[in-house]
Amino acid sequence: MKTHLIRIFPSPAKYHPQICALLLALGVSACSTLPPGPLAGNDFAPISPHLAQTQPDTLGKPVRWGGTIASIDNTEKNETCFQVVSRPLDEEARPEQSDQTNGRFIACASGFYDPEIYRPAREITFTGTVQTPTFGKVGKSDYIFPRLAVDSLYLWPKRQPVADYPMGFYGPGFDPWMMSPGLYPWMY
Repeated sequence: MKTHLIRIFPSPAKYHPQICALLLALGVSACSTLPPGPLAGNDFAPISPHLAQTQPDTLGKPVRWGGTIASIDNTEKNETCFQVVSRPLDEEARPEQSDQTNGRFIACASGFYDPEIYRPAREITFTGTVQTPTFGKVGKSDYIFPRLAVDSLYLWPKRQPVADYPMGFYGPGFDPWMMSPGLYPWMY
């Protein structure tokens, strides 16, 4: 007597290419990082604040700059101007934590931004267009600030400190003597 198996589900080989494509798409998308909504896009000119200080052909070009806030000034014209120490941006358009800088720049946005929220040393990223540089001072030194007319800005959340534990795992249930054979002879 021959028994026949009834297949309830179709053959897995039939769906193998679709399953592989789905898993590949999920794996690739899990590793990608994108800038937050207002900072997204790739249509920005590769102009640094240092270059915008001296090159007149950069005026009117769209850029994405970021760094740490040095100071903030709410003007009488209902705009807020940020003095920013420029930093290189990572793949999310967040300023990197480094000592590299392309100088300082002024970014002016319409409206009021509270200086208690937008404090010095906070990380911020702007998109906007390059305008005519302005003259100012950093300390007692004269400085030419590239100026940015802000289209959008993003104040990054404060970075949370990461605990720096020594090598190895020292959590609950850790027993350093388990690493030495001979101390627990009943285990062998």
